[in-house]
Amino acid sequence: MNAVIKTGGKQYLVKEGDVVNIEKLEALPGEVVSFDTLLTFEGDKVAIGTPMVAGKVTAEVVAHGRAAKISVVKYKAKSRYTRRSGHRQHFTRVKITKVV
Repeated sequence: MNAVIKTGGKQYLVKEGDVVNIEKLEALPGEVVSFDTLLTFEGDKVAIGTPMVAGKVTAEVVAHGRAAKISVVKYKAKSRYTRRSGHRQHFTRVKITKVV
């Protein structure tokens, strides 16, 4: 069974056994977290929520980490203005254990 979950302002298409990087959660590795589902489907059976479906998705927190560095450049022409900085986004890696 597949499901669409919403967390951290983003939506993710998941199924059992998937490992997904999501926005950082305040949970320790090994803890179990659950998410509300926006949509579930399996074959021809589709359940669309208004806004949520009655089902739940449970996942186990695997690890926390930081994404690859991106460089940010501010530049203004003809004024000798350049600023460079970098950013690394925090994430939580979760393994989807059950889609109900």
